[in-house]
Amino acid sequence: MPLGANSYGKSEIRLVKVGRDRGLRDLTVDISLEGDFEAVHTRGDNTGLVATDTMRNVVYALAAEKPLDSLPAFGADLVEHFLGHERVSGATARLREHPWEGLPGGEHAFQRGAGGTRLHEVSGDEQGVRHAGGVEDLLVLRTAGSAFAGFERDRFTTLPETGDRILATAVAARWDYREDPDEADWARVRDTLLAAFADHHSPSVQFTLHRMGEAVLEAQPAIERIHLTLPNRHHLPYDVSRFGIEDRGDVFHATTEPFGLIDATVERGR
Repeated sequence: MPLGANSYGKSEIRLVKVGRDRGLRDLTVDISLEGDFEAVHTRGDNTGLVATDTMRNVVYALAAEKPLDSLPAFGADLVEHFLGHERVSGATARLREHPWEGLPGGEHAFQRGAGGTRLHEVSGDEQGVRHAGGVEDLLVLRTAGSAFAGFERDRFTTLPETGDRILATAVAARWDYREDPDEADWARVRDTLLAAFADHHSPSVQFTLHRMGEAVLEAQPAIERIHLTLPNRHHLPYDVSRFGIEDRGDVFHATTEPFGLIDATVERGR
């Protein structure tokens, strides 16, 4: 039986580096390789196979050799290293950065930061090196300025229309760079997403998703396309009048499931 497309690698490599300024970078790294490894699968011949344990060690070694002040540069260094192996034709490094913030009055003390988990992916082959960025778990909420009405109704529809509701979501986004990014590009994209979430009246999550993607492409010419996923974290009005209390519409039940899931790609026109 012929072997189809295949890859292998090391996942969930946990790396923390303390910089010379005692700053902190906390990463989870995944490495994936493609190449001439058919004999490994079909004949049990491991000649030229880069062990996944070696991949883990390379991540720590390169982090020690060089300043970890740029995720795009660190990812590119990893990819270029593995492309140097004879049997490797393609390499991908996926980096997730977990945010920490310094504590007031504690020069070397930190708390877990907010603002989402940073993602960066570098892939390389004979055609060159490509970069993609992203963010996940970017929690945002609006208490007003969001509606949902005019949707299709049939005998199974029980959802009432509303002109004002809470809109809450955990944004996940991934974008492709047209050119090599610098270290500051990610924060600019994240800040653009946050501003666009808040700058309009929202008739639907779909509309808000497109507005956010459009804003990124307008503000960041180095980005070719962006894919956004917005789960609708429902906040349902809770009727307290049954308890003999005046219901002013300011108490909500925050639900976790089931939830609406909206995703789409916004890209530049050809």
